[in-house]
Amino acid sequence: MTSMVQIVGFGGIVLLGAMSPGPDFAVVVRRSAVSGRLHGMAAATGIAVGVFVWVVAAATGIGALLAASAMAFTVVKVAGAAYLLYLGARALCSALRKGGRLMLDLPGPGRRSTWAAFAEGLFTNVLNPKAALFFVALVPQFVGSGGSVGQTLVLSVIALAGTVVWFLVVANVVGTLRKVFARPAVRRIVDGLTGVALIALGVKLAAATRP
Repeated sequence: MTSMVQIVGFGGIVLLGAMSPGPDFAVVVRRSAVSGRLHGMAAATGIAVGVFVWVVAAATGIGALLAASAMAFTVVKVAGAAYLLYLGARALCSALRKGGRLMLDLPGPGRRSTWAAFAEGLFTNVLNPKAALFFVALVPQFVGSGGSVGQTLVLSVIALAGTVVWFLVVANVVGTLRKVFARPAVRRIVDGLTGVALIALGVKLAAATRP
């Protein structure tokens, strides 16, 4: 049975992890700034679902296999790094592209679907082996060897809820300033900064070694 102390402790650690700067944060900020609040919220939901997946994987031992297998870690690492580099390059191309003022009700090419934003958030999180290692180290502290399905489900829902709440706040704060981000110069700055950040994170992930 998961106690209230465990719930609060686990939720607090997951929330602090979500609040730390990383690719998840960069994706939500850019989606919210460029495509609007709804797309930012969709990306936030995708990230939260990814966290849910990692908690379940860690609790059931699947995550531990990834952490223990050099090949599995490398495959996820390369896929994740390539995806971040792709997102970063796309953002930089958007920053360098000349164009008129962004229409608030007409998201740019490739941003028309909230499902695309959801998938972007999901893949950004699921293809990050560091997220797997984080939860592989964290979850066993709250779910012992005799952990039940109920415990796993409770912790997974807590992780999902904490992550989605944080990133929904980010999406709504950035989305509230959408008119500012709609200005071509500001939009190019956002695209440029997030593009550089995503590429840097992709390179860092590509160079990461398994602990």
